[in-house]
Amino acid sequence: SLFQALHQLYYDPNIENKNLAQKWLMQAQISPQAWHFSWLLLNMDKVPEIQYFGASALHIKISRYWNDIPADQYESLKSQLFTHITRFASGSKIVLTRLCVALASLALSMMPEAWPCAVADMVRMFQAEDSNVDGRARCLALLELLTVLPEEFQTSRLPQYRKGQVRSVLAQECGSVFPLLEQLLQQQDSPGFIKQKVLKCFSSWVQLEIPLMDCENLIQAAFTSLQDPELFDTAVEAVVNAISQPDAQRYVNTLLKLIPPVLGLQEQLRQAVQSGDMETSHGICRIAVALGENHSRALLDQVEHWQSFLALVNMIMFCTGIPGHYPVNETTSSLTLTFWYTLQDDILSFEPDKQAVYQQVYRPVYFQLVDVLLHKAQFPSDEEYGFWSSDEKEQFRIYRVDISDTLMYVYEMLGAELLSSLYDKLGRLLTNTEQPSTWQHTEALLYGFQSIAETIDVNYSDVVPGLIGLIPRISISNVQLADTVMFTIGALSEWLADHPVMINNVLPLVLQALGNPELSISSVSTLKKICRECKYDLPPYAANIVAVSQEVLMKQIHKTSQCMWLMQALGFLLSALQVEEILKNLHSLITPYIQQLEKLADETPNPSNKLAIIHILGLLSNLFTTLDISHHDDDHESTEVKKLPVQQGPNPVVVVLQQVFQLIQKVLSKWLNDAQVVESVCAIFEKSVKTLLDDFAPMVPQLCEMLGQMYSTIPQASAIDLTRQLVHIFAHEPVHFPPIKALFLLVTSVTLTLFQQGPRDHPDIVDSFMQLLAQALKRKPDLFLCSNLDVKAVFQCGVLSLKFPEAPTVKASCGFFTELLPRCGEVAPVGQVVHENGKVLLQAVLEGVGGQASRSLMDHFAEILFALNKHCFSYLSVWIKEAMQQDGLPSARVSPEQKETFSQQILRERVNKRRVKEMVKEFTLLCRGLHGTEYTADY
Repeated sequence: SLFQALHQLYYDPNIENKNLAQKWLMQAQISPQAWHFSWLLLNMDKVPEIQYFGASALHIKISRYWNDIPADQYESLKSQLFTHITRFASGSKIVLTRLCVALASLALSMMPEAWPCAVADMVRMFQAEDSNVDGRARCLALLELLTVLPEEFQTSRLPQYRKGQVRSVLAQECGSVFPLLEQLLQQQDSPGFIKQKVLKCFSSWVQLEIPLMDCENLIQAAFTSLQDPELFDTAVEAVVNAISQPDAQRYVNTLLKLIPPVLGLQEQLRQAVQSGDMETSHGICRIAVALGENHSRALLDQVEHWQSFLALVNMIMFCTGIPGHYPVNETTSSLTLTFWYTLQDDILSFEPDKQAVYQQVYRPVYFQLVDVLLHKAQFPSDEEYGFWSSDEKEQFRIYRVDISDTLMYVYEMLGAELLSSLYDKLGRLLTNTEQPSTWQHTEALLYGFQSIAETIDVNYSDVVPGLIGLIPRISISNVQLADTVMFTIGALSEWLADHPVMINNVLPLVLQALGNPELSISSVSTLKKICRECKYDLPPYAANIVAVSQEVLMKQIHKTSQCMWLMQALGFLLSALQVEEILKNLHSLITPYIQQLEKLADETPNPSNKLAIIHILGLLSNLFTTLDISHHDDDHESTEVKKLPVQQGPNPVVVVLQQVFQLIQKVLSKWLNDAQVVESVCAIFEKSVKTLLDDFAPMVPQLCEMLGQMYSTIPQASAIDLTRQLVHIFAHEPVHFPPIKALFLLVTSVTLTLFQQGPRDHPDIVDSFMQLLAQALKRKPDLFLCSNLDVKAVFQCGVLSLKFPEAPTVKASCGFFTELLPRCGEVAPVGQVVHENGKVLLQAVLEGVGGQASRSLMDHFAEILFALNKHCFSYLSVWIKEAMQQDGLPSARVSPEQKETFSQQILRERVNKRRVKEMVKEFTLLCRGLHGTEYTADY
């Protein structure tokens, strides 16, 4: 049946049968019989797939079930594996590798006590003459074994103390391996495939943190191999791995010796670039960057060798500026960017004197870097760009973002001088009438400027006024340039707020761009930034901005999300006007949409008018998100100077909401079944409440009434979320308490009914309901004193919700109990219900910890245990004792002693919540049988 299962796994076309076979075989591999059948499957008359399975089973037994193997069988197991490896040396490659991995695993488990010189033994065994097996095949088998040994060590499941012990044994044993590798590389008659294997083997060993000076000869040999095209890739890996190991920086003399051979690759690099050989230039660049990036600090410390390090830096600069467009003609330049970060960090970390010396050497290098990067950021010609695939365009976009981040970083080194140099170049470019420049050149310089202005405060720069003056002189001939002009203006919006006289220089450009669908994202986001930052200086332009925006909205030039941003921009803009001006503008802006909505409200619901309704409701809620005449969101500096007179009368948003309220109710009545429409309606009010805060008060009674009607007809989560907002802002105000209390009680009773009918299909409603209860307890615990609130039923719903499979719902229920338990003393009905039913809550929490809930939720369960202990201590000590006496609770995997220890730990800790979280994490691992396994390493 074993052969049958293997046959099914490899040859049966039916996927079900394959899966069954695989399950059965996985079981077979770990069964005690595996020792016996593995050797049978390795017979030479079997096909490789079957032999492979046998070798795999051996590896699994040795690596995972080592303790099952009696010590007196180690030697016979070892000699059998040696015999089979020799036998397969000229047989199937995949079986040979598996057998080598099995022997490697055996060696790691036996060394150093049970098998002292394991590696030297391996080398000796395979070098012994064996007339049956060809010498080359034996040599390859030995190299395979030596290559997988460090790899098996990296992935082995050895306990931590053994890992350290075995690593140092292996590092010493490299003395048996490296001379052999050197000899094989230097022999004239060694064939290419053997040298390839030698370099791979060296690559594998250097990751064991072997001292760099012990690797010196092999690294030099690998440098020589770079001249052989067949060995090039493997040699690059070997050199990069050797140079990059973290320990290497201790061997400064060896590192210094490596600079000349790296510099010696420059001729090969130039030829590769000339002949368009991307693989070779990529490989050589990786080596230069590995040396520079990993060891710049150590090499900079050697001040007397500053010239040779500078030569390496210049070589990396050549790689950054490698000719051709990324990613189509080259893929190398992107590898170098992090090197420039590292070098700069290292230079700036020196004490002042040394830093000053290096600044003198490297400032010119970094100015050159800026030129190189801006050259690389240039778009190709329109014709060439037209041939690029969308994937290449996207890679180029990301590459430009990386360049932008690098320029921003370099600003720290070069400061204001960097902006001045960019400005001078741009000025010369735009004013030079002799040689008209390409748009690509202009765009790249502006892009450099934008990269810096976006994140660095340029208010103190004396070149920005000149730049703002230059922008209108740019003749915009294509989309990429226009986009960058827009984004640059956007990046300067804070500067414009401090220099409002300049707004008129650039605003017309932005308004003009709004009409071009290709500039949708850049023009709308720039207008939004200007309206947000400069709103107090925009009233003279408001009429114009509103007119242009209305026109593009009516023409439907922009996609939905840009329309929403545009409405937010208008909200900022209107916030700074006088109330009557705001109302006038709102009237002209909204009326067309209200008329459309009235028409839509009369139609029979269908998918296309649903989209139109959601779009209009979205426009309104985005407008109300930012329309804030009380200026809650302003930073304090600017408001002192420009504070507008306090407005009298109702808030304009409220005026509009009251005018459209009945229309919205009409839309709702037709669409109550549709969660998305209900959500869009709730969003209008939710955004308005968040922005207006107390100014929203006049709307509270009618909104509470509408929400109640909505929720009792068809419960939806968005209605509860809006109720939660109202509780949060208005519940503590006596005048608003009655309608909010009525709404809260209604939502609660409807939801309790839903729980009786079966809440499993509505995890979102349960989630929102739990959050509402927590908010009520936080803001207005009196809501739980209402005689017609069934606190016991609410408590039971919370316990049920703790058992939901959806993590967010469980988290919200934990939040509810974490707010409820501290109220036991002050709210009598809560205290009574907790004392009578708390045991059920504890039971649910323990089941969750025992394995029923996701491990990511354990902190939230710990919070409940902590709150129970803090606020119901005398009860908890009785409940936990009773609960833990049940068999299998929290899990069959924990012993009575472990349960008792956990209970005592919890009851003792009433101050430190973090300790309780740690106890729960430990205990949940015991309950799940995961304690001390690799699954917990990242936990």
